[in-house]
Amino acid sequence: MASTLSFASMAMLGILVVIVILFVVVMVRAIRVASGRGTAKREAGGETAMLSMALQDALTKLKQQERAMAARAEASEQLADQIVEGLTSGLIVVDRTGTVQAVNPAAQRILGIGGLRSGKPFRETLNPATALSDLIAEALKVGSPIVRRTIKLAGVKTRHLGVTVSPIAATDGGLQAAVCLFTDITAVVELEEQLRLKEALARLGELTAGLAHEFRNGLATIHGYGRLLDPATLPEQARTCVNGIREETTALGEVVTNFLRFARPEEMTMAPVELRSVLTSAMKDVPGASDAVTLEGNFATINGDEVLLRRAFNNLFRNSLEACEEIGMPPRVSVRSNITNDDTQLVFEDNGPGFAPDYLAKIFQPFATTKANGTGLGLAIVQKVIVSHNGLITAANRSEGGAQFRVRLPIAPAS
Repeated sequence: MASTLSFASMAMLGILVVIVILFVVVMVRAIRVASGRGTAKREAGGETAMLSMALQDALTKLKQQERAMAARAEASEQLADQIVEGLTSGLIVVDRTGTVQAVNPAAQRILGIGGLRSGKPFRETLNPATALSDLIAEALKVGSPIVRRTIKLAGVKTRHLGVTVSPIAATDGGLQAAVCLFTDITAVVELEEQLRLKEALARLGELTAGLAHEFRNGLATIHGYGRLLDPATLPEQARTCVNGIREETTALGEVVTNFLRFARPEEMTMAPVELRSVLTSAMKDVPGASDAVTLEGNFATINGDEVLLRRAFNNLFRNSLEACEEIGMPPRVSVRSNITNDDTQLVFEDNGPGFAPDYLAKIFQPFATTKANGTGLGLAIVQKVIVSHNGLITAANRSEGGAQFRVRLPIAPAS
């Protein structure tokens, strides 16, 4: 737009120069006519009339050109505005003083910042998106472009942005502005994370399944010999030792079984599964869950393994009820369902104590547990089941207290 306006100004300057030249020519001719003879006066009068007509014609053409250039400038400005408005990527332009000069609707939608307007300092405007404002500040400071930088914005929902910031040089060689273009790549990052997790689980299964199987065989042998001993025929001290051996081998056998279930690849039997029915069945498997759990919303039908999904939901219900019982709180668990075009999201919430921040970061890791008698494999198995269904599970603390799990699963395609 600035280049178009500069061209129009130059055109107006050219018009003035032409007018001055023609005016001087006319005055010179008039002076010569006034000092000459009568015949020369008549000839000069004719020449003056011709020069006046030529001047009028030149002025008319120049005005037409001016109007055409103004129309082109307005059309260019409208097209530029339409392009900015129609971009699906976020666009923010910040001048060298740090003031926001332009922002498009996609930027407001991606950042989730209402009332994002120009004319304010970008630090103030982008206050919730500190990582993005830091990149803009870096580009304004160093004056070099930042290309395809990935940043993470924390909030109610974590978002990942792919950002490019391009500085614009001024005519004096300094920095005029910085243009920030960004795209929401959260879905891509989550998909990459899901694939990495699948690969890690597969490698873990290959490395440990055989070892855990042999370990379980040894435990079974020890437990079997312990069962052959009759505690009633043994002295008191020996009887206590035999009972301890039995209890420990039984507990270790359960740990190994759960670990094998987590480590080895699952043989999935895929079929259309109605999620409300699976959740209801999982509630019946956990004592007290039927009275404590409420189901809300419309539940989708997905393509999955009903047995594995039931096991995963069973673990989530059991985890919530045990957490509430530990603090003496009557358990209340809700499961809300939200269906979109491509997937369904289940939100599990309870009124328990929630998670400690350090535990929340490793909640799905094997053997990570806060329970005295826990194995730390329950939530790891839940994550494996959900990931094997091409889904995603995340954990968080509710602002009003309690734990929250979000499970996203793809919807079965219409037949």
